[in-house]
Formats: sequence, structure tokens, C-alpha cells
Amino acid sequence: MKQFLKMSKRELAEYLWEENPDVKRLLKFSKVLREAHNNFFSYLNYYERSYFNIHSEHYSDDISIVERNNAKECIRVMKNIIRTENDKITGGSAFELLFGLACDDEKALAAVSEGFLCEIIFLLKGVKARSEGYLDYVRPVEYEEGREGALMRSATLDSYSKMMFDRFKKYKTGMAPELVRARKKLKAKILAYFNAGESDWRDYRWHLKHVINDLETLENLVCLSADEREGLKLARKYGIAFQITPYYLSLFNEKGRCEADTSIRAQVLHSKNYCRNIYKSRKTGMDMDFMGEKSTSPADLITRRYAQIVILKPYDSCPQICTYCQRNWEITDLKSAKTTREKVRGAIEWIAANPSIYEVLLTGGDPLTLSNAALDEIIGGLSKIKHLVRIRIGTRTLVTMPQRIDDGFIELLKKYHKWGRREICIMTHFQHFSEVTPEVLAACEKLKYAGVNIYNQQVFTYFNSKKYETCLLRKTLKLTGIDPYYTFNTKGKNETADFRVPVPRLEQERKEEARLLPGIVRTDEPVFNVPKIGKSHLRAWQDHEPIMITAAGERIYRFFPWESRFAARDAYIYKDVSIYDYLRRLEADGEDPDDYKTIWYYF
Repeated sequence: MKQFLKMSKRELAEYLWEENPDVKRLLKFSKVLREAHNNFFSYLNYYERSYFNIHSEHYSDDISIVERNNAKECIRVMKNIIRTENDKITGGSAFELLFGLACDDEKALAAVSEGFLCEIIFLLKGVKARSEGYLDYVRPVEYEEGREGALMRSATLDSYSKMMFDRFKKYKTGMAPELVRARKKLKAKILAYFNAGESDWRDYRWHLKHVINDLETLENLVCLSADEREGLKLARKYGIAFQITPYYLSLFNEKGRCEADTSIRAQVLHSKNYCRNIYKSRKTGMDMDFMGEKSTSPADLITRRYAQIVILKPYDSCPQICTYCQRNWEITDLKSAKTTREKVRGAIEWIAANPSIYEVLLTGGDPLTLSNAALDEIIGGLSKIKHLVRIRIGTRTLVTMPQRIDDGFIELLKKYHKWGRREICIMTHFQHFSEVTPEVLAACEKLKYAGVNIYNQQVFTYFNSKKYETCLLRKTLKLTGIDPYYTFNTKGKNETADFRVPVPRLEQERKEEARLLPGIVRTDEPVFNVPKIGKSHLRAWQDHEPIMITAAGERIYRFFPWESRFAARDAYIYKDVSIYDYLRRLEADGEDPDDYKTIWYYF
């Protein structure tokens, strides 16, 4: 893989035709584009028939069924991206660019990127059952029968586990003794700065009162890099709020960004790119409601995308503002936050009048920013509705302010959690294993002793997408009493470009990394949250398909609605992140691109 990242665009184009002279001849000597289309389609059909016709048994010795199956998938993708129907849908034509390249058109070479050329190179390798590196991973192993064969198989499985454990040795969870010591030291510095003591630290209200939301205070407590400082200066200039709880700030590395806190910092320190894109969106009047919640809100404070569950948003702020928040268009800072009892009561009445609603997710903003008394009124009102059997509380305070799980809140949960009749559960959002600390463990113990289940929803971003990072998060959460529930692909919001990861990377993570974990640990489902429609699983062709590759090397996907078997619904078209650009970024950050070489064959 590394060799392709080092090649220039012209070198990649030369490699493409050296490896595929038959394709170049076929296209170059077609008289018109339509003829080239037909000829290339016939070319793909030839390979497909060769691999899977009624007389294809002779391939079983030469080419493994796994490689032939991969070839079938590559042929299907290639047929998709050369269809003129998809040209119209996406407003571009990968085939016209390929035709121009075959005809040695310099304009075509200038128009395409290295990412485009790599996509075509790897697709054609796949079509010809020559996906270099792929067979290294899946090469069949012949085992002897009986105990001897079992020992050989066991040794193979040990080698799989070793890949994971070798990576784990490079990472540190928030329970690592050296991190615990460093964070205690920074905690003492924060308390001294605010002239506070240990009893203040244990009180979540103190953390809310002392949220860090200005650059000067932040720089008095931790070292920032030049790019972090510039990002926060832009945030101030453009009126973009940032908030960090004192507890979460204690998870920073005091002397500056390092491996252990890169993900943590990225979540709360707005980058220059983020701020510029937010400003541009506001200035141009762009609707930043990416998920289309305004169009799925049948009543104030209610969002409904599914048959038996609704979202209730009683509060519009959080103790801490996440940079990649999907609701950044409506989340405010704590000073501007508000809740309206009348609107909350109206939303509860709306839910009571709809017997098909089975569950409610309290989210926001973070509902645990509210007092126990306010939560008692809301949860108590919902608990009177006979057809509600589950109330989920969506909160990130387990991560950002675990002190919020106080005795009063535990008693509140016990009051309304009724075995066999009504469940109260916690939906939380850990991003990285470095966020799991002794304080988090103590809060989770309280919740579990109260009989409350805890589920995690992770967003799969650039900052937790390295090999086996999410595997270690799953293992760490499970031992803390938290069940992995969903892993979300990053959304296509302009302002969160720094966080986005190609869809194939999440699919690769699930197949090649998560699959090594015991089933009880890998309980999360990888999903893409389609605007207005809801979650689409990232496992099956029935749910999504690539339909185009742009000149910039981005795949364009068509996502089918989850309810497509119930009613005819429009599909959703999504432009993904370039795999090539993602691999280049990983390489710049010290990763070996060869560790990710099979990514091209996930669709």
C-alpha cells in the first residue's frame, strides 16, 4: 500500500495501464463513449461468467473462492459506477474520466486525483482476482485431522490474538497507573486555581459552576499547541461556544497534546477548520440541521424517526460541548440554556396520547445538567404513562462529569425502575478508552448496584479509528459494566470534516478487528444515521451500495431506508471521505498504511 501513496499522479496512471493494457486497448479503440461503455460492460461480464458459470470448477485450484467472491463484489461495484443512471444522480461520470485517461487525454489526468486512480487500480485488481495483500490475510490453511490439526488451528488463532494484544500494549486506558497519577496532579492544580477542595470536586454543581469556557483560563491550566490556540481564538471571534468541565480537563496531558489525550482534546477544542466551516455555514444561511430533526418533530421537543420510540429534549445545553455534536445547530452554552416546563409537559401529554410509543429517550442537550428535582418531575410524568415500558436517559456526564451520579440521582432511578414493568436505563457516549477512569468505574458501580443497565454509543471518528482502538474501548467498557450498543459512522457535516472516516474503515474494523473479540464484548452495531430516516446498518448490500467515484477519489453511496420493505421510500445519496486521503493522514500520524491495505475491498 505504501508504494501507491508515494507515487505521483502520472506514475499511478502509468501503473494503471501497465497492469491493465487490455482495458486501455478496449477503451482507447472504441469509436465513441457509448461503444466504450458497452465494451467495458461486456469485459466485466466476461470475468463474472468465467468465475461463476456452470463450468467454472477449474478455478477452484487456481483461485480461492474467497478471492473469486471478492472479484464478484468488485465487478458489481464497477458496474454501478459506470452506469449512466448513476452519472445523472451524482452529477459526475467516473467512466468518462477513465475513458479520457485511456485515450491519454491530459485534461482527464489533470481532472482526477491520486485517490481516484487508486480506487480504479484496486477495483481492477479485484476484478481480475489479483487483489494484492488481500490473499495474504485470507490464504486458506490446510490443517491435519485430530489433535494435531487442532493444535495447528489453535496456534493460528493465537497469532490473530497477538495482533490485537501487540496493539493494546501501545495504548493506555484511563485506568493506567501513570495516567491516574498525572491526572491527580492536574486535578490538584485545577482545584488550587479555583481555590477549591476535595469536597467541591465531588459535587457536580461545583463543576457546572466552574466550566472552562475561555482561552485564558484554559491556558493557565494546560499547555496548548499553536493550532489549538488558533482554533479557540477563531471560536471566540465567530461566537462559537466551547465548554470543558474541570473533571474532563483533568484528563488532558498538562504539558501538551500526546498520544493519551489526542482524542480527548479533539472532542472539545474546536479546530480552525471547524470554526471556519461553522462561520461559512452561518454566513451563507446553510441549514445546519444535518439530521433533518425539524422535519421529524411532530411536537415541540419531540423527534420521531421510528415506530415505537421517540426522543424528548427537555434541555438545550450540556456541561460540555462536543465539537462533532450532531445538534450543534441548537445546543447553547450553559449561560444561554433554558427549559420550559410548559413545553416539557406538552411533550409528555403528546406521548401519553400515542399508545404506539413504547420507549422514550431523554436527551438534548444533556438532561443530567438538570437538577434531581427537575428530573423527578420529568421522569415521574413519563412513568405515569401506562404504555411506556422503557425510559432511556441519554447523558455524557458519565464521561464528562461522573460526580453527577450522586446518591440523589440513584434514589431517583430506584424510584421509577420497576422490574418486569418499566426499565430506566442509561445511554452514554464514551469515545476512547482513555476516558474510562477510576471515577467512572465508581459511578458505574453505583448504577449497576441500583439495577440500571448502561449502554454506550460511540462515534467512529478519525481520532479513534486506528487499528484495535475501538476493540480496546469495547473491552474496557464491558469490564466497567457498560454494554457497547451502537458505533456510528461520522456524518457528512461540513464543519466536522476533521473527524470523518471512510465508511469502508468502519466496515473493515468490524470484520477484521471486532470479530476477534468474544461475542459478548462486540455487542455494538455499526450504523450510518440517515438524515430524517434513521439508522442504516453497515453490514449488508441490501442497506447501501457505492454508485460513483468522484474525480477527487470519494465514493458516493446510496443508502436505502430501514423501512424499505414496508413502503417505497427515496434513497439517500452520501459522498464519503476519500480512502486515499484517509490513509495519507494516518501515515502522516505515524501509522503503517499496509496495516489497512484491505480497506479498498470493503463496500
